Amino acid sequence: MDRFAHLDWPFFEPRHAELARRAESWAAADLGYAHDVDEDSVCRRLVKDLGAAGFLAHCAPEDSRFDVRSLAVLREVFAFHAGLADFALTMQGLGSGPVALAGTEQQKRRYVGRAARGEAIAAFALSEPDAGSDVAALATRAWRDGAHYVLNGVKTWISNGGIADFYTVFARTGDESGTKGISAFVVDADAPGLSIEERIEIVAPHPMATLRFSACKVPAANLLGVEGEGFKLAMRTLDIFRTGVAAAALGFARRALAEALLRARERKMFGQALADFQLTQTKLADMATGIDAAALLAYRAAWMRDVKQKRVTREAAMAKMQATETAQEVVDAAVQICGGLGVMRGHPVERLYREVRALRIYEGATEVQKLIIARELLKE
Repeated sequence: MDRFAHLDWPFFEPRHAELARRAESWAAADLGYAHDVDEDSVCRRLVKDLGAAGFLAHCAPEDSRFDVRSLAVLREVFAFHAGLADFALTMQGLGSGPVALAGTEQQKRRYVGRAARGEAIAAFALSEPDAGSDVAALATRAWRDGAHYVLNGVKTWISNGGIADFYTVFARTGDESGTKGISAFVVDADAPGLSIEERIEIVAPHPMATLRFSACKVPAANLLGVEGEGFKLAMRTLDIFRTGVAAAALGFARRALAEALLRARERKMFGQALADFQLTQTKLADMATGIDAAALLAYRAAWMRDVKQKRVTREAAMAKMQATETAQEVVDAAVQICGGLGVMRGHPVERLYREVRALRIYEGATEVQKLIIARELLKE
């Protein structure tokens, strides 16, 4: 089974296939350490290694020219090999993306450039205890005080929380209700008043934390864009990286299918291979068909943004929803085919079972994606 056959689709250019194969060669040779139990040290090393190999430049471009297809191709390849490699790549982009999109040249050099080279770890701080999918409920506040802004509030479920060198933080600077009056800031990890309140452990280990801002002083020069445009900036950033979530789901699903095929061919039952049973064959057929269908949606969204330069809120939501839901089904089917091995700690399918679940929640849960799709349809 050629994992890269889809790169012949008209969505891609030859450079995308070349990038995928270079990433595949690098990942196969250099990611053996990416399943270590110390996720903090693994992620720090991954950021340095991905930067040195030149891959981070695709998700943290100083010139703000995001090529979503390249980002998606990389996410698919790295997710196939190691969830933390995909995580490290993505968070460098998500954390520095708002700076690339709205920052000054000085901000881009200081933050995006370092993120691209793997010299600084980035994080994206939007979610709060009462404001996840409902960004309008955001309560963290910031006000101008001379040459600084002062931030007060709590952010939680922050990926790279505790190991990041800087955070892109969204806070209210105005009294408007809803999503109006939200602004974005770059906050250095050593800013006075910023503390790590709690490290959060999740089912698939990733660096994650709750942050507290207590009269946290941030230079006024660290405001991204203008006051009140933070929500739009967050949505522009998510429109780029949401398609990447779909691609990561494809990577997980393709690895699950590969492991299921391997086990089905090797496992002997009742005098024949597990793969000889029609029940197994129909399950494998459903898995492969679901993956291709999700891939078509994912790479359509990436192609539309890159080539047609269109707003892809609906298409990215469709891709994210379909790919993550499909990946969950494919991984679950792989566990069933692998049987006891599928739930043995450390087996690739067991790791996938823990890794894939979060994708249906972060950057907008499946239910939110459905609302986005319907809203976009009703606008037309």
